[in-house]
Amino acid sequence: MIDPQQHAKNRGLVESILQYIPGFSGYLAREYRRESDSMTRNFLADKLQKSKKGLDEYGNTLVGLGAIDQLPMLERLRSRLDLAINRLKSQMPGYSGFFDFVQVDEELLTDIYEHDLALVQQVEGLATEIQNLGTSQLTPAQVVPEITSKIDGLLGKIDHRENMLKGVAAGGDTP
Repeated sequence: MIDPQQHAKNRGLVESILQYIPGFSGYLAREYRRESDSMTRNFLADKLQKSKKGLDEYGNTLVGLGAIDQLPMLERLRSRLDLAINRLKSQMPGYSGFFDFVQVDEELLTDIYEHDLALVQQVEGLATEIQNLGTSQLTPAQVVPEITSKIDGLLGKIDHRENMLKGVAAGGDTP
């Protein structure tokens, strides 16, 4: 996951000068956070997208075994995975601009950052599991419900993140 503090260390001369303008340094910090947030969400979406190769390999194995009637289960799983990927890509950014009417609380952004760390771990585990499907000897009836449940848990975390940014969620009810 990209650390927002790392962006501050890599800024150019112009950005270093602008930091001295009153109020602008906070804007730069939020801008770095926004960039980190976007990069993290795109990284997670790409990780899940690449894991779909395991689904394809598993589907090919099923076709090779003549278990074509099992393919609809995989397609439903793929649809849930696509939903998670699209939701990550279109997620509300953990940031508000310098002149935005609604300003996002810095403490909330820290909570979002911690939430995103857990999200990264969850996506890493899920992507690995999906990638390993290509070598699985289990039937879709054994594999698909478990992975679908994990994707639904991921979608719940994505929803919770959005609710945190909207101010809907209470402080301690992270799923």
